[in-house]
Amino acid sequence: MQKSHSTLSQSSKPAVNTLPSQQRGLVFSSILLIIIIVGMVLLALYLVKLDRTITHKFEGKRWDLPAKVYSQPLELYQGANVDKASIDTWLDLLNYRSNKAYEQTGSFHKSGNDYFIHTRGFTYSANDVDKEQVIKMTLSGNKIESIQSTEQNKTGIIRLEPVSIGGIYPDSNEDRLVVSLDQVPQPLIDALIATEDRSFYEHKGVSVRGIARAVLNNFSGRSMQGGSTITQQLIKNFYLNSDRTLKRKANEAIMAVLLELHYSKDEILQTYLNEIYLGQNGNRSINGFGLASQFYFNQPLNELRLDQQALLVGMAKGPSVYNPRRHPNDSKARRDTVLNNMLTVGMISQEDYDKAIEQPLGVVEKPIEGKSRFPDFLDIVKRELNEVYYSDDLKNEGLIIISTLNPITQLAADKAVDKKLGELRRGSSKTKDLQGALVSANPETGELVAVVGSGSEFTGFNRAVDAKRQVGSLLKPVIYMTALESGRYNLASPVDDSPVTVNLSDGTKWTPKNYDGRDHGYVPLTTALAKSYNQSTVRLGMEFGVSTFTRQLRRLGVEKKIPTYPSVLLGSVNLSPMDMLGVYQVFATGGFRTPIHSIRTVIDDKGRILQRTGLSTQRSIPPDVNYLTNYALQQVVKNGTARRVQSLGSELNLAGKTGTTNNYRDAWFAGYSGNYVSVVWVGRDDNKPIGLSGGTGALPVWVDYMKRLKLTPVAMPEPEGIEWLWLENNSGKLSNERCANARYLPVLSAHLPEEASDCALQLYQQERAREQIQWQNEQGSINQQRQQEGLENLDDQANDGGDQQDDDNAQPQADTWYDRALEWF
Repeated sequence: MQKSHSTLSQSSKPAVNTLPSQQRGLVFSSILLIIIIVGMVLLALYLVKLDRTITHKFEGKRWDLPAKVYSQPLELYQGANVDKASIDTWLDLLNYRSNKAYEQTGSFHKSGNDYFIHTRGFTYSANDVDKEQVIKMTLSGNKIESIQSTEQNKTGIIRLEPVSIGGIYPDSNEDRLVVSLDQVPQPLIDALIATEDRSFYEHKGVSVRGIARAVLNNFSGRSMQGGSTITQQLIKNFYLNSDRTLKRKANEAIMAVLLELHYSKDEILQTYLNEIYLGQNGNRSINGFGLASQFYFNQPLNELRLDQQALLVGMAKGPSVYNPRRHPNDSKARRDTVLNNMLTVGMISQEDYDKAIEQPLGVVEKPIEGKSRFPDFLDIVKRELNEVYYSDDLKNEGLIIISTLNPITQLAADKAVDKKLGELRRGSSKTKDLQGALVSANPETGELVAVVGSGSEFTGFNRAVDAKRQVGSLLKPVIYMTALESGRYNLASPVDDSPVTVNLSDGTKWTPKNYDGRDHGYVPLTTALAKSYNQSTVRLGMEFGVSTFTRQLRRLGVEKKIPTYPSVLLGSVNLSPMDMLGVYQVFATGGFRTPIHSIRTVIDDKGRILQRTGLSTQRSIPPDVNYLTNYALQQVVKNGTARRVQSLGSELNLAGKTGTTNNYRDAWFAGYSGNYVSVVWVGRDDNKPIGLSGGTGALPVWVDYMKRLKLTPVAMPEPEGIEWLWLENNSGKLSNERCANARYLPVLSAHLPEEASDCALQLYQQERAREQIQWQNEQGSINQQRQQEGLENLDDQANDGGDQQDDDNAQPQADTWYDRALEWF
């Protein structure tokens, strides 16, 4: 029994252990299945996440695009006032190349007075596109005699594209110039495929052959080689980073496959061409071949030679290692490798290869895409944009801004300031730290054309707008304008330049003095302004009141709050050169105020016009009053403190005013021709005396600048309400051209003088007496003739009319005597 029991126990033991083992296997299998399913779900979710990441960025806004700022274009038409120097300078700024064949865009040929220019074209908006064209132009002197083009033109105006003056960049400090695939030369694409991914058009994002080759090379001790396709490189640059981790490489491969499932090869290639990092410009990265072409060669991508295209493709492997400016030998070797790859796969001929490898690198020393050529002007554009647009929109949305800058005029301003400030700085210890500012605009349109406001390096302090300095005598014309407008004074009226003392509100007294330290007694109004006498100006200003003076400044566009103390009459108010440019713009246009502005149009990345600056003109000064004020400012140039301006040509009828502040701390000149209104300030940033007046400090800069331009005369049309009369100088009374002190001057019709000078009265009486005698003689001759004919004398006929006729004629004679006398005077 025992044995039997023992046997039973032994035989039953395996049966007891079998069930738990099966259960454990089943549980393990279930857990494994669950893990696999969860893993597959997680993998699927991860793939969905990666897929969404790819499509979201690829189909959305791919890049933060900088705003690009350009000058105004150069308008060419028959009769345009353009000379060879201007054409040559503009072509140089655009980096056009001289080529007898001019078969490529960006090239030209000059033969005598004839130009053949193959333009690049430019898109001003979706509906305003200049196509590339060949222009044939003949110059005669300083004008275009004839002009022809290969493109039809209804306006007769052909535009040479604007010059790039800078950009407004994203916070990421990435810079790029996006190009479409059809803008990329085919040899560059061929070079890229031959060098980076020869199976690009065959694989599906990942190249197994390339990976195997890379692994074999790396493990065999050969040079380290990557197996990444162009698609994988795009994934790394566009979505990931350069970490050398297995996770990153796995993500890169998966995302590359997903990317190729969604998008065509052309879409992938175009994005790669615009994304690839190709160098560094200061703190900004150079991304994409479009911008790299400008950065290294100052030319658009489609104008590069084969060897230049190969150089850019070679840099894709390592922009730092193959930087042609820092490592020219390594860069050339890499370029030649790319060319050899192209030869190997049959993309270029042996002849093309041999020619290309003999070419020098041809990299420019100073790229256009470097520091802005005109930082002061660009700064003003940014300030104007910030008043309308959000900062992110300016930095990220790829806006195109066409500014009002005229590069030819700007270069003239730069040269004038550099030359004359250099001369003045060498004058004395007071002037060695001299600084200056110059602003210039088209008076009719208010378009700012040139700005100089900083030193050799732009620091952000732009003296053209940031330097608020006392303006001195620049505001004196406003006082004389007020006197003329009142009707109490005309251009020949006397003003008192004797010593004057003004009682101030705090109980003190203010006694201004003339700069020459002399008193001049009564002087003509035009002389007081032309010679810039302080005492007469203060007397005149106080006659009408400081409050009237401040109201006049507001009429002229000065928005700053003006203090009400009397010394403001002599310019003791801090204003900038841009403020004063606005004031003199009104004087230059017959009394119309057009706000000074630096932007013509703003276009978004779709070619839509977001902003177009139109003329916003309003009447500030009555035209007849401004006409007299302009005449007075012309006397400053002809006979006053600005006589040096006459060197530009007396036929130009230029007008302006010097300005000097106390202790010779600031020197100013503001003036205008028919086509330019310009203001110059010279001084020191520490506000120490410079020992220069407006005539010796600012005026030489202004004259040097204006003589570099093509000036038109000041030819202000005579408005209604103006009559020209002979006036006695320093009395303002009616006079006659035969009087010694007579001047022929414009006068307001509403305020004609009612008194005549002694000389004129005497001449008038003599003239009337002579006319009376002549009339009597004529009557006597007539009566004698009538007597001979037996007719009654005319005198008797006149007497028969009686007293009633005399009474009837008496009033009309009284009414017309002044008119007849005025006409005679």
